[in-house]
Amino acid sequence: MENTINIGTRASNLALAQATIVQNTLLTLFPNLETRIVKIKTTGDIRREDNLADIGGKGVFIKELEEQLLAKEIDIAVHSMKDMPAQSHPDLCIATMLKREAPNDVLLTKNGSTLSELKEGAVIGTSSPRRAAQLLAIRPDLTIIPFRGNVGTRIQKLHNNDVDATLLALAGLRRLDIDYARIAHPFETHDMVPAIGQGAIGIQCRASDTHTLDHITPLDDPDTSTCVCAERIFLQQFGNGSCNTPIAALAQLTEEDTTLIRFTGLIASTDGTRLARETIQTNSKDAKHDISMLAAKLLREVGEDVFE
Repeated sequence: MENTINIGTRASNLALAQATIVQNTLLTLFPNLETRIVKIKTTGDIRREDNLADIGGKGVFIKELEEQLLAKEIDIAVHSMKDMPAQSHPDLCIATMLKREAPNDVLLTKNGSTLSELKEGAVIGTSSPRRAAQLLAIRPDLTIIPFRGNVGTRIQKLHNNDVDATLLALAGLRRLDIDYARIAHPFETHDMVPAIGQGAIGIQCRASDTHTLDHITPLDDPDTSTCVCAERIFLQQFGNGSCNTPIAALAQLTEEDTTLIRFTGLIASTDGTRLARETIQTNSKDAKHDISMLAAKLLREVGEDVFE
């Protein structure tokens, strides 16, 4: 139907919460629009116990959504931008990003301990090489074990004493309205550089679908798009190494001059023994060049063998 938009999403509680945010925002702007949320199971959701690198990396959370877009079974796909690979299908585009939620990571323990308060050799559950490397760079005594599942599953595993602590994105906890204050210790972004795109919701559609584009482009937050696109420039310098190798970045517009971007990039070895991190200032015009140069510099510092 001409006045209907079918919204594709993963079926997890967090993904549905994000799709509902998009749906409600659309209906606020276009009250007569018909919308429908379509739940789609992705490979990443089905194979929850498998290592992401073994089953296709970041793309395992979006492949089926993109297939449904290309088949015109859905009109838009709602994604966590941190799940988006460096390159996307040429017939599709991320046309809109909603205003970003806090990009910080959060350490969750049963009693709210900080990282420094955890016992020696504490077991941390995370399947993120980025988080593991930065933790080990601070506390090399920690034991890191693979830990996948949705937000609720990971919190339940923590309470079952499967691990001493785990890490989650602050944005997800807030969007699920989880009372995390008692058990969580948020990291400052300079101590734990976030995943690229963390905290941002992206809306993907067919690049030729002008009807849908007319409806979703008014939802775009320009500041979020500017910053996440800058972070994705950094990601694109490393091709397919992004899933196995600890890579992190955060772009933020400066308070003094919102045309300037404060950009932090990080590359590390998986064991955290080698870590290169630097913050630069750039602008939209020079961002591609400056961020590409930073990526090359950090890779030389940490050693190109981190991708092997």
